[in-house]
Amino acid sequence: NMNFLSGIWWSLPLVLVWATPPVTSSWWYMGAVGSSRVMCDNVPGLVSRQRQLCRRHPEAMLSIGRGVAAWTAECQHQFRRHRWDCNALERGQRLLGRVLLRSSRESAFVHAISSAGVVFAITRACSQGELKSCSCDPKKKGSAKDSKGLFDWGGCSDNIDYGIKFARAFVDAKERKGKDARALMNLHNNRAGRKAVKRFLKQECKCHGVSGSCTLRTCWLAMADFRKTGDYLWKKYNGAIQVVMNQDGTGFTVANKRFKKPTKNDLVYFESSPDYCIRDRDVGSLGTAGRVCNQTSRGMDSCEVMCCGRGYDTSRVSRMTKCECKFHWCCAVRCQDCLEVVDVHTCKAPKSAGWISRT
Repeated sequence: NMNFLSGIWWSLPLVLVWATPPVTSSWWYMGAVGSSRVMCDNVPGLVSRQRQLCRRHPEAMLSIGRGVAAWTAECQHQFRRHRWDCNALERGQRLLGRVLLRSSRESAFVHAISSAGVVFAITRACSQGELKSCSCDPKKKGSAKDSKGLFDWGGCSDNIDYGIKFARAFVDAKERKGKDARALMNLHNNRAGRKAVKRFLKQECKCHGVSGSCTLRTCWLAMADFRKTGDYLWKKYNGAIQVVMNQDGTGFTVANKRFKKPTKNDLVYFESSPDYCIRDRDVGSLGTAGRVCNQTSRGMDSCEVMCCGRGYDTSRVSRMTKCECKFHWCCAVRCQDCLEVVDVHTCKAPKSAGWISRT
């Protein structure tokens, strides 16, 4: 049953599908009532190539839904201390879509992390036997050698190449219809996201032999936790390179000659980001009114930066915390519940707190 997806953004910024189907939507149920064709034909925003893949691999759509949940959570984690916090919804406004219509660093990050999320989810589904079209990595068979000596491939190696291939076909299909600067930028950042997942593929081994000695080893390749990909792409976001289209329109070059040429692993963007201080539909900004800020910080979450110089309100709140924790042999930590009174600082709203729209 695919109904659980009804609560997930079918955001796929990669494909710019913004639909939250109700639980009763018949096209989410692929039993005797419906078919993959009916389902796929009713997903708004898909281009023909994506509909073909959807019909051919309907079970993969469930995995992509999990990928959407994974990348949105990761995006919100990485931006939790910033003015723009990757918040997709507010009062029904589909603001993340507005961000993606720009060519900013935030758009670059979202395309990369969402593309990575699809790779991660499809690859995981292959290993868990959830997809008919793939399984464990078929190339990891027989014997091999590493710095520790010989070993046998065994277990289930994550089929990252299939995950990347599927994600490239599905995610990039929308961009391949366009030849403009934004499409080239999105394709570049999509690829950087896919490469980031593969970067953290690691070899895991199990020893066999007398008393666990490693006279024989069985090894397999496994993806790292998705947080590693998120942390890596966050660093790439902070070091993203501003570019301009080259003269023949086939690619781009650095906007500032003092900066290095971007590699395939770097994120690229065309236009500077707005400050996200006030509500602005056109740029996908919720503003920072009401956001919690850190009075003692000097970083992006400081009250001065987060509140854009508007000042902040302070309220005293009570909360339960774990305290007086003690280690007991062996092996438990026992804590007491303590009532703690803390000051919470929230950003003041601008004098005109309504939505700004230039259209």
